[in-house]
Amino acid sequence: MIKIKLHIVLLLLGFTHFSVAQISPGKLSDAHAEYEGISNCTLCHDLGKSVSSTKCLDCHDDIQSLIDSNNGYHSSREVRDQECFACHSEHHCETFDMMRFDEDTFNHDLTTYILEGQHDVIECRECHKPDYIEDPEIREREDTFLGLNEDCISCHDDFHQGTLTNNNDCASCHDIEAFRPAPLFDHDETAYPLEGAHVDVDCLECHPMTTRNGKEFQEFADLVFNDCKSCHDDSHNAQLPGDCMQCHEVASFTSFIGDQGFNHNQTEFELRGSHQSVACYECHQQTSDPLAAFQDQNGINENSCFTCHEDDDIHEGKFGTDCSECHNEESWFALGDLSDFNHDLTDYPLVGMHIPVECKECHTTENYTDPIDFSECQNCHEDYHEGEFVTNGITEDCASCHSTEAGFEETSYSVERHAETDFPLEGGHIATPCFECHLNEEKWTFRNIDSECVDCHDDQHDSQFLVAGVNDCARCHDAENWYPRLFDHDETEFPLEGRHAVVDCDACHKTYEKADQSFVEYKIQRFECVDCHTQ
Repeated sequence: MIKIKLHIVLLLLGFTHFSVAQISPGKLSDAHAEYEGISNCTLCHDLGKSVSSTKCLDCHDDIQSLIDSNNGYHSSREVRDQECFACHSEHHCETFDMMRFDEDTFNHDLTTYILEGQHDVIECRECHKPDYIEDPEIREREDTFLGLNEDCISCHDDFHQGTLTNNNDCASCHDIEAFRPAPLFDHDETAYPLEGAHVDVDCLECHPMTTRNGKEFQEFADLVFNDCKSCHDDSHNAQLPGDCMQCHEVASFTSFIGDQGFNHNQTEFELRGSHQSVACYECHQQTSDPLAAFQDQNGINENSCFTCHEDDDIHEGKFGTDCSECHNEESWFALGDLSDFNHDLTDYPLVGMHIPVECKECHTTENYTDPIDFSECQNCHEDYHEGEFVTNGITEDCASCHSTEAGFEETSYSVERHAETDFPLEGGHIATPCFECHLNEEKWTFRNIDSECVDCHDDQHDSQFLVAGVNDCARCHDAENWYPRLFDHDETEFPLEGRHAVVDCDACHKTYEKADQSFVEYKIQRFECVDCHTQ
């Protein structure tokens, strides 16, 4: 009986050994080593069936996600219908490479990213490396080919350093043959389409190569092009007003179209009447010297007809040289209302700006002989200053500062007279144009103007020198210039001694940026030796 039981035990042990060998044909690879053991078989195998791809994808949900989104190699028609174990078999040994494939023969077209141009000749690992994988979990996987996206910027540095509106859309300008040139770029789709001679200009002429943030950089955005002089030297040295395009065209700088588009009214000689149809070179001499072009008539008063029309005087000088007393620009036959009247015969000869004024501007009644009180300017002119110069009920006459020769916008008010005010002009203030202080939103004002430095000048020191909430510029500066000649470093907490006395200011006082402005740090918080000197 004992022998029978012993045979049964031995038989069962043999059967068990045989069954284990059948169920576990070999060791799992290191990637699946944690699932080793008979009790874990059903994690991957269905009972009575082979390995289930569904169970594989339950664990490898990143692959399942790619398949669901029809993206990547595993979503291709040739691959998605295959069982996982057809390519990734197991139970071969711990060091078995389940990801093995021949990189040289791999058909990248089966992915959603077809290799073309320069991408087709580089090594796989030039792209498939952790540096270009955004997902930190995938990035930690050894030798993975997952995790890349198709955006150029995910692998390539942004050469344009964020200056373009389509920074992430490299393919809108570039192809994958080479970074330069950008064959897909169309300058006509920019805010400055190229026309005429600009079409043949080399890009580098307008977009030079520079260095930014320590890297090679070529500026394409934020260039100023609203005026030709933004890029081109002004050959006329600012002697001619207006836009270059009034006289020139982009087809050729030497072609002249000023007779079609130049606005002569920007000059001191406004064209009226028949003058508007006169060709430019009827009055101006032709010259190839840009500094002399259209400068030959400078200084000619537009009411001095005789300067140009002396040969046209059919009256042979009998009526003087001021043709405008009788004629206007409409034609030689168009006479004024008072064609033969000489205003010099009256008690008020017309001079300066009064000469071109229409008679009815002053003679408001029907009878021109009605007397006009011209003893004060304000009898005819409104007080532009709105009572600013009224003292004890008396308004100072306009003639004390203005004349009819120069017009209202010119003034005879001198620096010497300014010295009699509460704010005498000294130093740099003497050369400051009047409008800098007295013109506010197109309105001139001269009284009740604040006279502290901070009332006119911005704080260039970022509030570093506030005392009780107030900036007193005069502690260091005077009106001579902006140089702080009143400043004495010996009165600070760090008097300059020895070698410090000859060190350039900017060696210690560095520039810093704040709100797109540059400031120099003068209030240094720490100035022990070790704070500045490393050795």
